[in-house]
Amino acid sequence: MDRRSFLMAAGGTGMMVFMPHSLRAAPKKPTVGLVMKSLANEFFKDMQEGAVKHAQERGDLTLIPVGIQSETDIDGQIAAVENLITRRVDALVVAPADSRALLPPVIRALKAGIKVINIDVAFDKASMRRHNVDIAFVGPDNRAGAKMSGDVLAKSLGKGGKVVVIEGNPGAENGIQRRLGFMDSIQEAGLTLLDSRTAHWETEEANTVFTNMLTAHADIQGVMSANDAMTLGVSKAIDAAGRKDIKIASFDNIPAIQPLLKNGKVIATVDQFGSQLAAAGIDNAMKEIQGQMLTGWIKTPLKLITAQNMG
Repeated sequence: MDRRSFLMAAGGTGMMVFMPHSLRAAPKKPTVGLVMKSLANEFFKDMQEGAVKHAQERGDLTLIPVGIQSETDIDGQIAAVENLITRRVDALVVAPADSRALLPPVIRALKAGIKVINIDVAFDKASMRRHNVDIAFVGPDNRAGAKMSGDVLAKSLGKGGKVVVIEGNPGAENGIQRRLGFMDSIQEAGLTLLDSRTAHWETEEANTVFTNMLTAHADIQGVMSANDAMTLGVSKAIDAAGRKDIKIASFDNIPAIQPLLKNGKVIATVDQFGSQLAAAGIDNAMKEIQGQMLTGWIKTPLKLITAQNMG
């Protein structure tokens, strides 16, 4: 039956009655839940704003964006997914805080008939194989991006340059891949790695971690930081120590990093276009709602940002 005509059979009479156009029920818009990480991070604030704008421009879906208070609030993110399952959304677009821990609730969503698209942080491949699922990942090559940023620092320092790495969440696949990308730069350029520790993507934790690193290794020349939020904490620690000789390679290109690029403290970061990333996730979720079956890796772009090409 054509959606444009609502046909109702009169009970027991065999007579067919057509409803006037003005009384016909409008087709229900599908509901898409967007599950992000910490909205205290400018990257995810930008992602949410971009997603809301994109949903409004599309006009054919209802978007429910949710985030968590901190990057390590995995239980909060699991609860958000469970809540959206209870609300019977049609699709979930998920940037997991942990690549393994978020998989069980997401599988429950799949079993409930909810479509799922993974963005930003890939689900663990081995875990997906164990559960016999292949959830499409929409996101960038984090290892390649980190190497792009790390290579700028490596070129600046030269062979033997002494560096430390500030890692992201060790349970998140993008954190793992960015560390690998930094290690690629270090090994290829012959840099000296003094230390590598996680700060779980958090600014204040990075401040503490790097302060301790600087106490242990006064000869640090460069820092490879897995996201800009942590870079802000590292920068504060550098200022507190009165050091002007330490350079940072970073990742994300949030607005707050721009002054540090201008003054040369941060010599490179990488834009992964967070607002567009969420939009791409929404678009692919709608494709699945409309009957397409998506699997594998749908790559999104990266751009190296330095003082020479910053917007």
